[in-house]
Amino acid sequence: MYTFIKLGGSVITHKAGREVADLPVITRLAGEIARARADSPDLRLIISHGSGSFGHHYAAQYGVHRGLAADADWMGFALTAGAALRLNRIVVDALLAANLPAVEIQPSAALRSAAGQVIAWDTAPVGVALSHSLIPVIHGDVAFDSQQGSAIISTEQLLAHLALATDLRPARVVLVGEDAVYTADPRIDMNAERIPLITADNIDAVLHGAVGSHAVDVTGGMRSKLDLMWRLVQSVPGLEVRLVGPAPGLLAAALGDGQIDFGTIIRAS
Repeated sequence: MYTFIKLGGSVITHKAGREVADLPVITRLAGEIARARADSPDLRLIISHGSGSFGHHYAAQYGVHRGLAADADWMGFALTAGAALRLNRIVVDALLAANLPAVEIQPSAALRSAAGQVIAWDTAPVGVALSHSLIPVIHGDVAFDSQQGSAIISTEQLLAHLALATDLRPARVVLVGEDAVYTADPRIDMNAERIPLITADNIDAVLHGAVGSHAVDVTGGMRSKLDLMWRLVQSVPGLEVRLVGPAPGLLAAALGDGQIDFGTIIRAS
């Protein structure tokens, strides 16, 4: 069984700017992953990340996520793909510096979609990398789309595809982004309360109250991520999803075997 990690774009970049990586945070998170792997040498990882201020800006400017006609200006498609790769290089270099055998795998090179949903992705390189004890690093990316021309495939969509369409079944998915899921937006509602656990008992209420991203996000924001993760835990027996913030030490703790008293856990029951 595997552990999937997603480093949110709003965590590893300054999302309100343009192509501004948060190098200290990226370096620290890489160190926490290295520490967790040193503590548990059998920890089998697939690491992923969002695009933040790198890819989302160009995607939104050119409407890549809405689809591009055959005779449209496809420069935005190329710019979005290039920006995602630049951020991926930064993340992979930080992981390598932390002595982790990270290797970048570009999804769009072998990815196709229809109406914004993955229909084909040759994931064989991911499996081969894992067989050599390497750590694949993927990222949200552009895709050629058979119905709308172009699409943006979110990191969560890619992780879901790996979990459901391959034999790389995860026991745990750790999403590093918002501190937790709350009953209301804690930025504007002082009475908002952390929701420590999401199950079938409260998922409908949680989805109803979920808010979107507070910066440019062409992949749907918090609600779409929660909806996808809920469908994932229903489909993969025993899977637990942990949503945690980027504060020091939280990622390392979330990768451990112990219970956590922070963030939000999603599981089927």
